[in-house]
Amino acid sequence: MSSLTESDIVRLEVRARDIRCALIDMLGSAPSGHTAGPLGMADIFAALYFEILQHNPADPEWVERDRLILSNGHIVPVRYVAMAQSGYFPVEELATLRRFGSRLQGHPERTRLPGLETTSGPLGEGLGQAAGIALAGRMDGRTFRTYCIMSDGEQECGGTWEAAMFAAHQKLGNLTAIIDRNEIQLGGKTEEVMSLEPLRQKYEAFNWNTLMIDGHNIEMFIDAIEAARLETTRPTVIIAHTIPGKGVPEIEGDYRWHGKTPTKEQAESWSTALRI
Repeated sequence: MSSLTESDIVRLEVRARDIRCALIDMLGSAPSGHTAGPLGMADIFAALYFEILQHNPADPEWVERDRLILSNGHIVPVRYVAMAQSGYFPVEELATLRRFGSRLQGHPERTRLPGLETTSGPLGEGLGQAAGIALAGRMDGRTFRTYCIMSDGEQECGGTWEAAMFAAHQKLGNLTAIIDRNEIQLGGKTEEVMSLEPLRQKYEAFNWNTLMIDGHNIEMFIDAIEAARLETTRPTVIIAHTIPGKGVPEIEGDYRWHGKTPTKEQAESWSTALRI
């Protein structure tokens, strides 16, 4: 079990709610974007930025910072909110999402914003990048850990499995992958588009330490992260079952909100309901 106190859990749950509210406000004023995935990952990003990651917003290039690679770049709005609330940039800048000239593009661009490790957009590339960073860190004698967030849909990409094989072969115990298992992608349900199951057994067959959790249970997620830190000779994958659109009952589980944003009126209604 984690060393978190009950007040720690409440603090992180409140943070996740605040992230969702800010997300909704930001998406409601954006001309386009993704809604379901970012809302579903708010609990995990709250835990990462406010409990797990070794990072320093005042020194984004700190050499021993943990590396967080966002492979599924389309969910970056949730990362932007967590970064702003952590102090990487003013929270007022969230209102510029996807605007012309904004640092907050629809997919993250490394050179635009301090605190981003990679530019992402094309799915299936993040795990390979993360494995390379983790190996380089070990070769340099660094202590940082590398985390890679992936969508479940990009498990359909062959490059993901090449990277999984490489990471296991290199015994990258300093690498933890987190799969957002929300069971949707742009074209529908994952199991209808391209069946992924049995996903856990596939990673186990590739010699990964494989854990499955409720992605909305922050304590369970932190317990899984702590278990991953104890595994020194194998990479770990945490398959986090989440609900796309979490926090907005009328869109929860609806794949049509994968790449759709609310109107300003919807956003105002949703954020008001969350804050009650």
